[in-house]
Amino acid sequence: MEPVTTETATDVFEAHRPVLLGVAYRMLGRVADAEDVVQEAWLRWSGSDRGDVRERRGYLVRITTRLAIDRLRRIKARGETYVGPWLPEPYLTDFGDTVPDTAERAVLADSVSLAVLVVLESLSPLERAVFVLREAFCLPYADIATMLDRGEPAVRQLAGRARKHVEERRPRYEVDPAERRDLTERFLAAAAGGDLEGLMALLAPEVRLVGDSGGKSRAPLRVLRTAGKVGRFLVGAAQKSLPGLTVRFLELNGGPAALILSDGRPDSVVQIDVADGRVQSVYIIRNPDKLRSLDAG
Repeated sequence: MEPVTTETATDVFEAHRPVLLGVAYRMLGRVADAEDVVQEAWLRWSGSDRGDVRERRGYLVRITTRLAIDRLRRIKARGETYVGPWLPEPYLTDFGDTVPDTAERAVLADSVSLAVLVVLESLSPLERAVFVLREAFCLPYADIATMLDRGEPAVRQLAGRARKHVEERRPRYEVDPAERRDLTERFLAAAAGGDLEGLMALLAPEVRLVGDSGGKSRAPLRVLRTAGKVGRFLVGAAQKSLPGLTVRFLELNGGPAALILSDGRPDSVVQIDVADGRVQSVYIIRNPDKLRSLDAG
């Protein structure tokens, strides 16, 4: 088999870039780190003779996964203290026509949801890798074992442990995009208008609000719980008006979300989770470092 030329290597890599970025982001929960990992994977791919690689997608996923594991281990080893609740960096998701199957689309959307990614933070790097490759990308255990240089029985054990951990901790929410979009719009209108009664009608009694500022913007430093506390906080926040406030709706982390802009610059991302027709969770991301990838400038 002839060696892969530079042009062919580029074409092959670019064809698989969305998958590789998806793997890296699910592993790290950080867009910039995921992009760095994919770039490093490209350097390794382009700098070697890959002419004998028959299954290129698997090979590239293997490189990306191992690099992501290494980076995740370094992040955990640093033991950095985060100010306030932590949420993943918002991730633009638009599966378009690349995922025609509704069930597959739902699996992909769920695997990048904020709720699931928060739970994945508590897994070991190896458990997280196995969970992502198996649950999000449906790879056979044998392939995952090869990618991670582990025996298949060990990989199955890791997968079972990770799945049990995630299932026990992740909330159960409906994922109907139309309902979430409708409730998001009504929720924002009530909050912006200071309509506490209207908010209370939308919020589940045990709703929780998670605000991520990293200590760099104003946001609650603890998770708020119950409709009364969340509603009063939102009404109070609405009274502190932003200059040049505009709202843009996007698909982030597999579901509808609102990007709040102040004078054209990202100020915050708001996303809700819905069950039984009520808002169960409110996520507000205001850490400016996590909004850079959404800044259209």
